[in-house]
Amino acid sequence: MADSLLDRPLVPLADEADAESTYSALIEQVDPASTHPVVIHVQADTDSHRGSAALDRFESLAAVDGMAVETKTYSGEDITDTILDAATETGASAIVFCSRGGSGWFDLLVGGVRSSLMVKSRRPVVMLPTDAD
Repeated sequence: MADSLLDRPLVPLADEADAESTYSALIEQVDPASTHPVVIHVQADTDSHRGSAALDRFESLAAVDGMAVETKTYSGEDITDTILDAATETGASAIVFCSRGGSGWFDLLVGGVRSSLMVKSRRPVVMLPTDAD
């Protein structure tokens, strides 16, 4: 059987709420026994507590379902480039995230991390559906 797009996704998180919504969306799409996400937070500032709380929250949710998770914190001025570097470093099968609010069409027109990822990434970028979608 071919490797799945979501076997080893790179999952960038912004905060605890993002961890909860992203985990809820991801678990609907995968078998927790065969999915091994690399969950990251990119620190563009000095607020490391928010990032570690997000990683801890995702990891605790995954543990309940028996999903093995690797967590890492990265620092970088350019969030998009840092996520892309992390995907390469970890051998991610795809970059996976949930919408964080706002208009997807507006974001695609004016820029932002998710549109930059779609344009610059050499690997698949997957935006998971949420209850709000």
